[in-house]
Amino acid sequence: MPTSVFPYNVQYDSGTVRRRFFMYQSFILVFTFACYTAYHLSRKPISVVKSVLHRDCSAIAAAKDIKLTNENKSFCSWKPFDEDNYNELLGSLEYAYLFAYAIGMLVSGHIAERTNLRYYLGCGMLLSGLTTALFGLGYYWDVHSMTYFILVQIAGGLVQATGWPSVVACMGNWFGKGRRGFIMGVWNSHTSTGNILGSILAGLFVNISWGLSFIVPGALIGFLGLMCLLFLVPYPSDVGLPSPYEYSIEIRTDDEQPSKPPPSALQSSSKSVKGKTSPSGKLATISESESGDFEPDDEASLETGSSLDRLPLVDDEEAGGSGKGLNSKELQAIGFCGALKIPGVIEYSMCLFFAKLVSYTFLYWLPNYIKHSNGLDPEKSAFLSTLFDLGGIAGGIAAGLLSDWTGKRAATCAGMLLLAAPMLFTYEKFGGTSLTHSIVLLFITGGFVNGPYALITTAVSADLGTACGSSARALATVTAIIDGAGSLGAAFGPLLTGLIVRTGWRNVFYMLIGADLAALSISLWVWLRAESVFNCRQLVSVTVYKMQCSGIRVVTVAALVTAVLLLSMARL
Repeated sequence: MPTSVFPYNVQYDSGTVRRRFFMYQSFILVFTFACYTAYHLSRKPISVVKSVLHRDCSAIAAAKDIKLTNENKSFCSWKPFDEDNYNELLGSLEYAYLFAYAIGMLVSGHIAERTNLRYYLGCGMLLSGLTTALFGLGYYWDVHSMTYFILVQIAGGLVQATGWPSVVACMGNWFGKGRRGFIMGVWNSHTSTGNILGSILAGLFVNISWGLSFIVPGALIGFLGLMCLLFLVPYPSDVGLPSPYEYSIEIRTDDEQPSKPPPSALQSSSKSVKGKTSPSGKLATISESESGDFEPDDEASLETGSSLDRLPLVDDEEAGGSGKGLNSKELQAIGFCGALKIPGVIEYSMCLFFAKLVSYTFLYWLPNYIKHSNGLDPEKSAFLSTLFDLGGIAGGIAAGLLSDWTGKRAATCAGMLLLAAPMLFTYEKFGGTSLTHSIVLLFITGGFVNGPYALITTAVSADLGTACGSSARALATVTAIIDGAGSLGAAFGPLLTGLIVRTGWRNVFYMLIGADLAALSISLWVWLRAESVFNCRQLVSVTVYKMQCSGIRVVTVAALVTAVLLLSMARL
């Protein structure tokens, strides 16, 4: 382990630092993309395999010349999913996983802030691979116990909660705020990419041996977990590079050794150390531009020999043995309650609750719905469902670009959520009329549904996680809170679908539209508040002032009432 975070006796020229920083940024971008692709790849098989856990055995019986009776009408289904309550049993598998995931997310961010992300993420991926494979091994072990499958799903949900806070924190440690919406939008396509690959892999084996639909993805995520333990670099300081959240860092162009820093520099990064000029009198610097990227200072600053702030030199022991890089005061991990006090965290958490409810209902039930509405077999239904995720990739990138261009994250979310509601209605109405309609509408609906979800879980979470200063140590906690709330919605969506689907798929879509409108109302509130349309300080009336300060409660109630009313309509 190095004795210092940014070794004082090592000299870099600005070009070397920029090249090394770009090289590591590129590696982190690609590697964390692959890691979280594997997470989603291992979650997708259950949505594909459920179509063979309970089958319509009439066609199989006719082919095998078997006479169906009440006793053997589900002979081709996998026990215990061969009973009439199979929808409730399949739904229980999903919400067992999702509720466990949501609970795990509440503590995952807290742990991730205080442990080495390389070990935390790597071990989480290995355990995720194990739990995924255990579900598939139930096929070969001839397991027909509902308790076994529920316990495996709970364990899988808990260990998969290690992924999201870890990869977002790694990205936040390496990337500043410049063009964050676009970068995160492209990067967040790992969600849809994982869903697509998971559907394809599971679809390849679902009609042959559905156990392999789980074992193969489990092996892939386990392999990447091993690579993570060996190669992940969670912090720039681990390789002697500056943090993107530091404003200026001295980079020398000569081989001259600088003088030893004063003791005060070891105690606070706000202290400055006077730099020495090279024999030519030049001092190269790297500073943070307005976009959040490192840019060389102008020629005037290069010619001056003025003193510059530089990183404090802190031994690993003084930094708490974490090796994270900056002084311990700046990098002190934020607590759960402290993260909740950051403006916008609670509101976006509630918005994601409803947005993720819609997205995950499609994740788990779309192949089943396509099979019902278009009359396709399980394998073709799984492949067709990938169009929703392809639309999600386009929607996430578009949301990131639009939010960067306008600078208004909440307005971008509100606009896409507003368009998602009529698209949900249109897809339910016309998606089953022809294969062409289904393809086009699936892609468009996926873009509007997943765009806000992708923006909130990435760029918005990263913005809020770094809102309390130059430190990125709040990233994992804030991300975990927002995504944990979203995961609760993701658990309720499939659960409600399992209860409502017996009354008809149209009622399921009414429920999804209600959830989308609830998310829309919250995002509108955040946007209007950010635009100071209802700024408390600008209001004269004391009565209106009080209404404004408690307005989030009113919006919350309105969102919930909207969802409940539309859910009631779905039950009628």
